[in-house]
Amino acid sequence: MTVPRLATVPPVSEGAATGKVAAIFADIRATKNIAFVPNLWRVLATNPDHLELVWGRLKAIMHPEACGRASKLDPLTREIIALAVSATNGCAYCVNSHTAAVRKLGLDLEVLGEVMAVIGLFNSTNALADGYQIEPDILPPLE
Repeated sequence: MTVPRLATVPPVSEGAATGKVAAIFADIRATKNIAFVPNLWRVLATNPDHLELVWGRLKAIMHPEACGRASKLDPLTREIIALAVSATNGCAYCVNSHTAAVRKLGLDLEVLGEVMAVIGLFNSTNALADGYQIEPDILPPLE
């Protein structure tokens, strides 16, 4: 019997993590208030410097409160944006992760359906506008 592959490289198990990786894993669990380190972070841990870079960036943008900074975007809005981009990019891992996050933040299934409808609509209209190479005529203010 073979073990299903989680990635193209073996993920670092939480029990095997030491030093910088163990500290980042602990920070991930604490910041996200979860009991385990998700596969994405365990795979990135194969390169501790890259793990540190990606986690630091994600923490600063998605969890600014944990960095002592206030954001003008609330956590649910940030997660909805992440879900929209993940769905558009076709990343099943991230769609599942961010769907779990929006649900944890209180988004119900009906509103999730609305979010997906908006994502689908704008993927379609963006493709049409890009395909026709339509010149922008509704422009935001410069100030």
